[in-house]
Amino acid sequence: MKEFSSTKSLSLLILSLGFAFALHAAYLFKQDIALGQHLTWQAYLFNFLAASAILVFLLRLAKKNKSNLGFIFMGGSFLKFLVFFLVFFPVYKADGEMQTIEFSSFFIPYAICLSVKSFVLIRQLNQAD
Repeated sequence: MKEFSSTKSLSLLILSLGFAFALHAAYLFKQDIALGQHLTWQAYLFNFLAASAILVFLLRLAKKNKSNLGFIFMGGSFLKFLVFFLVFFPVYKADGEMQTIEFSSFFIPYAICLSVKSFVLIRQLNQAD
């Protein structure tokens, strides 16, 4: 089994998020909702940048020491949730409730990034030393 390079991993992340963003944007357009109204494009951008940084760091660390990959993975997820609760959540709760469309604007890219990071990390950990 070949290992995932940073380039392959980032390409997979870009393709996955790009496809999801296109579908999400088409849905919002059909509903006559602006992309920025629920911080949709900002959530995709933030999740892409954070996941990219975490992935590159994980892949570099995997070459040296695989024993700490899980901690780095969890720490990255914790930081992403921290940013969600500090930046996105207050905007979503400004009207007193969080709508499904607001939740999905952050959760869809978060889940895609989490899935890609998990897939890449599992592939790395399954590599024979």
